[in-house]
Amino acid sequence: MSNDKKLSAYDVLDSFFDEGSFCETDAYLKNTDGPGAVTGYGTVDGVAVYAFAQDADAAGGAMNTAQAKKITKLYSLALSTGAPIVGFYDSVGGKLGEGYDLLSAYGDILRKSAELSGVVPMISIVLGNCLGASALCACAADFVIMTKDAKLTVSTMGEDADAQANIKSGTAQFAVDSAEDAVAKAKALLSYIPANNLEPAPAFESVGAYEAPDKLPKFIADADSLLCVGEGFAEKCVCTAFGRVNGMTAGFVVTKGGKVCSNGCKKIYRFVRFCDAYSIPVITIADADGFSSLKDASGVIAAYTEATTAKIAVIKGKAVGAVYIALAGSSSGSDAVFALADAVVSPVEPVAAAYIMDEKIGDLPVAEQADAADKFVKANLTALKAAESGYVDDIVDTDTVRGKITAALEMLSSKRVSSIPKKHTTLL
Repeated sequence: MSNDKKLSAYDVLDSFFDEGSFCETDAYLKNTDGPGAVTGYGTVDGVAVYAFAQDADAAGGAMNTAQAKKITKLYSLALSTGAPIVGFYDSVGGKLGEGYDLLSAYGDILRKSAELSGVVPMISIVLGNCLGASALCACAADFVIMTKDAKLTVSTMGEDADAQANIKSGTAQFAVDSAEDAVAKAKALLSYIPANNLEPAPAFESVGAYEAPDKLPKFIADADSLLCVGEGFAEKCVCTAFGRVNGMTAGFVVTKGGKVCSNGCKKIYRFVRFCDAYSIPVITIADADGFSSLKDASGVIAAYTEATTAKIAVIKGKAVGAVYIALAGSSSGSDAVFALADAVVSPVEPVAAAYIMDEKIGDLPVAEQADAADKFVKANLTALKAAESGYVDDIVDTDTVRGKITAALEMLSSKRVSSIPKKHTTLL
């Protein structure tokens, strides 16, 4: 696939699907403006996938009702057959001359997107302009990939519409240099995700851990298997990634110390809810002092509480108060909780806990209080103490954590949970 010229919709789809596997749907449903959107199905690395690609050279780059109907039909096929759907967007918006008919057609796409959500994975790839209602359709997917020169915004004015702006806001999860890179990223993403919510995630042979890991989760994951999701969005406090452990797919949530910000909370609960929808195990590496947003922290708790997929927590650094409750405690429903030996587990900020739990510290001379509080923390707010009280299942180190989690994942692979019937939570 060449990056030197504008690619046609057929070029894009041919580069995406396995060679010779693409079958077009509604091939003769065209209009005087050209095909507009090419729709069809094929295989990607041997897995059945539906996809469509807009042709920016047709209809002046505007979507019309014929295109919208083809896309809606493709969504229906994906829903009935349980196959992922990938959309390649390159449109300046809707063809205004079609008025209410076009609005209704857009509404049909969005309704189908809602029906598909949590049933089959959806990926949007923005290769050029994606404006107005088309942007709403693109953002209804689970993941959005943008090339660096693409524009994505509901406003036709196009302000703050580039890839970096959308990454920073959390609207897009991946920014890449070219259409070729976007196709490669979509294929990589699909390799971690089940075809639908009734199938298991793809499994691979284990290739061993990273040879020279520098931090978690590299001590846990198979070598070169981590695919970060949403880099650039709340990246200072939270990392989310797909990876594999002994060949088994898992989602990783990593907090990076300090407080988890509002966007960090949103990043966590969106990722956890996706993993849970497709029964992808969630491995949480907790290290934080607390949450900066009470409302968004409740969203994190709700996402973990509702998730019935396998959940494993590793406490690294500090798990203070609400962080322990949300990410590793009983409210999170963790199936296994591990902690590094030097981890701190505390009901409140550790120094404050020392003063509260040992009133004698406050009676000491001021110059001696800090040292006394530090000694109290090291003696009483440790991973070992938490384990002795039943709040941590086992103490691990960087040499043993991978084996412990591998064993836990294998044991939890048959996990089944029956939930009280309800439509959905009201907390998110």
